[in-house]
Amino acid sequence: MKRYEELAELLAADIRSGRLAPGTRLPSIRTVTAQYGVSPATAFQAYYRLEERGLVRARERSGYFVAGTGLTHPPEPAASAAPRISSAVDISELVFSVLESAQDRSLLPFGSAFASPLLFPLPRLAKALASTARFIDPWDTVASLPPGNAALRQQIALRYLGMGMPQPAESLIVTNGALEALNLCLSAVARPGDLIAIESPGFYAASQALERLGMKAIEIPVRPKEGIDLAALAEALERHPIRACWFMTTFQNPMGTTMEEGKKRELVALLARHEVPLIEDDVYGELYFGQRYPLPAKAFDTKGLVMHCSSFSKTLAPGYRIGWVAPGRFGRRIEQLKLMTTLSASVPAQVALADYLHSGGYDKHLRKLRHALEGQLQCMNEALARHFPADIRVSRPAGGYFLWVAFREGFDTLALHRAAAEQGISLAPGPIFSPSRQFRHCIRLNYGAPWSESAEQGMARLGELARALG
Repeated sequence: MKRYEELAELLAADIRSGRLAPGTRLPSIRTVTAQYGVSPATAFQAYYRLEERGLVRARERSGYFVAGTGLTHPPEPAASAAPRISSAVDISELVFSVLESAQDRSLLPFGSAFASPLLFPLPRLAKALASTARFIDPWDTVASLPPGNAALRQQIALRYLGMGMPQPAESLIVTNGALEALNLCLSAVARPGDLIAIESPGFYAASQALERLGMKAIEIPVRPKEGIDLAALAEALERHPIRACWFMTTFQNPMGTTMEEGKKRELVALLARHEVPLIEDDVYGELYFGQRYPLPAKAFDTKGLVMHCSSFSKTLAPGYRIGWVAPGRFGRRIEQLKLMTTLSASVPAQVALADYLHSGGYDKHLRKLRHALEGQLQCMNEALARHFPADIRVSRPAGGYFLWVAFREGFDTLALHRAAAEQGISLAPGPIFSPSRQFRHCIRLNYGAPWSESAEQGMARLGELARALG
C-alpha cells in the first residue's frame, strides 16, 4: 500500500469511529506533513482519496471537512425480547413478490440483493473465460467434479492463508454460488422436522431453505451494534433441540452488522459445548471498509463444526455462480450431496476464475470496489438525512452494501413498497427477513450502485412517500 493510501486509511478509521465527527475541519496540509512526516503531495493525495470515497468535503479557501449526515444509531430490533419458533415456515410467496420488483431494470434498485455490475471487471473476466476455454482438456469435465477444479481451490486456499486462517485446498468444495453451498451444508446436518436457528432479521434465503426442506425455524435476535444475541442463543440452546445454526457474522444481510471477533469466538465456543454445527454465510467479508478482513467465526473453530461458505458473486464475478465451502468435519457428506444434486459447478467458469486470480489484480479490484461502496454509502446516508423523516434510525455498516432503516413503530413498509414500485423504485420491506414477518416498520436499502442524479431523485421521492404514509 502506498504512503498516501496508508495515511488516508488512518484518517478514514478516525472518521468511521467518530473520533473525527461530522463537520470537523481536517488538519491543514502543513500540519499533516509535520505530524505524519510526509510530503505535501502525499498529504494532498490522501485528502483527494478521502474525498473520492465521500468521507470528506472540500470547501473553497477553507480546507477539508468531515462529511456528515446527522443520522442516529438504529434502535434495538422489535423482536429482541426472545427467540421465536415457527413450526411451519411460509415466506416464499412474500419474498417472490418483492423480488419481482427488484428484478425490473426500469426500477431504481434500492431493493436489489446485488451490487451494480458496473463495479466489476467483467470485460477482464470475459477475456479470461475466452482464452482459457480454448485450452480446457476434455478430461477436466471429470477432474473438476466435486470437490472442484484443483487450480481454483488452490487460489481460494491462498486467500484463506492470507487472511490468517489456513484451509487445505483439498478440503474445499466448489459449488454453484454460496447459496448452493449453504443449502448443501443444511442438508448435510439436518432433516425434515429439525429445528434450525436463524437470524432475526436475517437473510430470507435461509427461511426459504427451511420451507423447502420442511424444517422449523427459531429466530435469534440480531442486535444492531453487536450482531447475534448470544444470551438469547444460549437460552435457546438450553431449552430447544436446535440441530444447526445458519448465521451471517460479518456485514449481515439485512442489517449490515458485524460481530466483534471476541463475540465470534464466544459463539463458536458456545456451539461447541452443545455440539451444534454452524453454517456461516460470509459472502460480504471481503467488502470491508477498514484495514483488514474481519475474521469469520470459522477462524476460531477447533472442532470442525463450522462450515464456512462464500463466493465470488458479491466481490468479483456476478453471474458466474462460483462459490465454495470450507466444510470442517462435514466435507464428505457435502461432497456426496453435491454429486447427487447438481454434480458440478461450471468448469469454464472455474478455470477462468482460477486464471484471473493467478494473474493478479484481484486485490487491486477489491480496494477500488471497497472505496466505491464506501462513497456510495456516504451518498445514501446524506440523501436519507435530506429527504426522510427526522425520526428514522439507520444502521452503520463497516462494509457490504446494505443499510437497515427503521421508521417509527406502526409504520407499514409493505405499503411503502407498493407505493414506491408505482413510482419506479424498488426496496426490500422488513417482513421478508423474518419467518414470522416481523419488522414491518423497517426496510433494507441497497447502496451498491454508483450514485447518480436519478438515485438522488429516487431517494427524494421515497422520502416523500414515507412522510405521506407516516
